[in-house]
Amino acid sequence: MEAWVPLFDIFMNSPSPDFEASLWLRQSFNASSTPTITTGSFLSLLTKPCDAVVADSSSPRTKRVMWVQTLPSLVQSRILSFLALEKQRFCSRDLSRLARNVLSGDGEVEFWVKRAARNLLDQVSESSFEWISSLSLDSGGERVTEEFQAVPDWLKDAAGDSHLLLPWLPVSPDELSSRTNFVGCGESGDHSDELVADAGDGEERMDEMVEEIEIVQSKYAPLDAEVQNMAATLKSQILTCESSSKTGDLAAQIRELCLQRGVDSFAILGLIEPWEADDEAASVLISHLSDGSEEELGWLSQVLCSIILPKLLVLEEPASRVLVTATIDYCKLHQRAAVYGLLFPLVLRRGGINNPICDVVARIIRECLHPAHVSSFFQKLLCEEEHVRSFICLPCFQYLISNELVWTESLFNLLQNSLNYDVHLTLDSIHHLIHQVQELAGAFSESLKFGNFLLCLVTKCSPFLKSYKISLSEAVEQTNTLVTKSILSKLSVL
Repeated sequence: MEAWVPLFDIFMNSPSPDFEASLWLRQSFNASSTPTITTGSFLSLLTKPCDAVVADSSSPRTKRVMWVQTLPSLVQSRILSFLALEKQRFCSRDLSRLARNVLSGDGEVEFWVKRAARNLLDQVSESSFEWISSLSLDSGGERVTEEFQAVPDWLKDAAGDSHLLLPWLPVSPDELSSRTNFVGCGESGDHSDELVADAGDGEERMDEMVEEIEIVQSKYAPLDAEVQNMAATLKSQILTCESSSKTGDLAAQIRELCLQRGVDSFAILGLIEPWEADDEAASVLISHLSDGSEEELGWLSQVLCSIILPKLLVLEEPASRVLVTATIDYCKLHQRAAVYGLLFPLVLRRGGINNPICDVVARIIRECLHPAHVSSFFQKLLCEEEHVRSFICLPCFQYLISNELVWTESLFNLLQNSLNYDVHLTLDSIHHLIHQVQELAGAFSESLKFGNFLLCLVTKCSPFLKSYKISLSEAVEQTNTLVTKSILSKLSVL
């Protein structure tokens, strides 16, 4: 059992379990140092019989089930999907028996587990269909459709607790009125978008539940004369402040002006111009502008893109230690803000990133982000759809950022460093990278950094490059560096 703990950890926590599980399985087979890791032993573990206590309406009872059926439904569906993907490595008869035993639970089997089991059974079953009658699949399509479109149990329970506006939506008329009291009686329906936006702003917890989020670039909003005068005063004080304590006091005033007065914080930061402060003052500002209690992604990103980002966008020499240390400490606490307020605009810098910027980005990736987050970041970065790469940036600095990814030696160096940090790229990220390698091999034919990246890519991602062997070999043959022969040698044994 201990030998399979890393694999089950992947099924429980990985954002791309099929990819990472396949990679782990192949690496374990190649290592050959653990004889207990075999396909047969894995299936034996999954199908091991055990007793499970079932909570009945009358009294608890014990039921004989397979060990895999004691796992959470999410993990079960991921395991079954993985077995369908790697079916050629397992005995088809054993896989078929496993899928049938899972399906035999009828109503007790969770919907997505049942779908994954049926998919596995479809892929490994032989042409004989004698087993269909025993599964009662005559009306399976209709039952699946009804089950998929059914209202979840938690919504049914919430609907029965109180008088609701709609029978399927757990929102009472009083709650809806409290969210829409800013709309006048005589206003037209054109304000429906404002209604939705206000309701969304009132639920900051949703930021943690949404896996993918689009962030639109902010614009200046008109501010009254009093607020503009206060911002101008703070701007002059930041430039002349000489002590850390006074800078901390100014940061508290900026927080109050941006967050307590109900005004556009992004516009105020644009008037204050905190990026003009020296590096030491900037490090004090970002440490005081967030006390770690906020969960508002917008404000956390605005702090980064108004203080740190402008300094790094024009960086031509190595950044100061005090600035980098403060940035790393901030990004460790607010990883998502670091991605949207710093990493995306930096890597999309017009003209491409240089060595000093590459060093800062590499440190943030290595010290602040989980490898799965880095994999997701590169997947969005390499995607050709612009809306997926949304980021936050002050309007006055948008001219420094491009909508297209500019390929430079430093960018290839960043990708190589990330691969060396054991970041597992997704299959579509690998596909986009190989496409760029084919396009740019001639332009970077003499670049050793480009060659080192190719060598690292072939070494780290070799299990997924077999279908690209010919195209990669043709691209590598266009290069002339110290590692060209080594790359070709590794490609020849794929």
